[in-house]
Amino acid sequence: MKVPLLDLQAQYRAIKSEIDPVVAEVFDSQYFILGPRVVEFEKAVAAYCGCAHACGVSSGTDALLMALMAEGIGAGDEVITSPYTFFATAGSIARTGARPVFVDVDPATCNIDPALIAAKITPRTKAIMPVHLYGQSADMDPIVKLAKKHGLVIIEDACQAIGTEYNGRRVGSIGDYGCFSFFPSKNLGGAGDGGLVTTNDSRRAAKLNSLRNHGMEPKYYHKMIGGNFRLDALQAAVLNVKLKHLESWTAARRANAKRYDVLLENSGLLKKGIVSLPAVVRERHIFNQYVIRADRRDDLIAHLKKHDIGCEVYYPVPLHLQECFAHFGHKAGDFPVSEKAALETLALPVYPELTDEQARFVVDTVASFYA
Repeated sequence: MKVPLLDLQAQYRAIKSEIDPVVAEVFDSQYFILGPRVVEFEKAVAAYCGCAHACGVSSGTDALLMALMAEGIGAGDEVITSPYTFFATAGSIARTGARPVFVDVDPATCNIDPALIAAKITPRTKAIMPVHLYGQSADMDPIVKLAKKHGLVIIEDACQAIGTEYNGRRVGSIGDYGCFSFFPSKNLGGAGDGGLVTTNDSRRAAKLNSLRNHGMEPKYYHKMIGGNFRLDALQAAVLNVKLKHLESWTAARRANAKRYDVLLENSGLLKKGIVSLPAVVRERHIFNQYVIRADRRDDLIAHLKKHDIGCEVYYPVPLHLQECFAHFGHKAGDFPVSEKAALETLALPVYPELTDEQARFVVDTVASFYA
């Protein structure tokens, strides 16, 4: 049996009859840049996220970058974030000329530890960029409280977390900005790159709409320097179809995660302390990834791949130890919780179309390795 980490072909086959006509309509119209398709999707996804405004952009990375640009963050500024996340989080900060200031993560969730943030705030701090890792919200209440106290902007990196909730609110609606990715592997994935910035501030929304189109308003008149961050009409059309299925896909992912929990519990691996389950501490974890911790993790990966089971390490090298950030002077041991997670965590297949038989095969194969 083969179990891929993600099976996008299975997803496409299920909705092919809905996707193909809208793609054909876009080609018939030859209207590829922004336009009514993008507006339609923005309205629908803003409502889904519980936000007043949504601005479709070219990628999740550009969403983060554009939110920073909208706040005028640049050289000499600092933005507090996590060292245990995808590169784009800190990379977008560095691209503005600002410095990413890392705060270690909570050992249970791998999300930024709010208790450690205050000590990193300086007069140069302009924003906090919490990451909702794997599809579970960071602990936002203390972060919001800190931001208000110090006059800081909150840019939520929700690229893995569309539909995730925290105390009854959807992520992306809690801070000043929410940034999402529609990379194909995401719970809501496009037919290529795409992203979104959400906000509840109409002034910020207008600035975002201008920034994504070179700061141009009206045509050929530029009050600010933006970029080419536009969401393609083709991506918007595909995403608008998929958005209608997102709740059922999320429910299937959550059900698959519960099934793994039971199967791993029954395997005896948890009692032996060999494997530990994802810590679910928020009411709506959407499981963009199902991430366990495992002894002899790298040997287990080789065993799973030998049996045609897809798996992935998110993320093998924390950002403070990446070569491109060497000039910040960090060293091994600076953020020990993140470094430990990088050595132990492993994502198993959790996509909506995963069958009971496949899930059992995955857990049986994990158990056979330790046996």
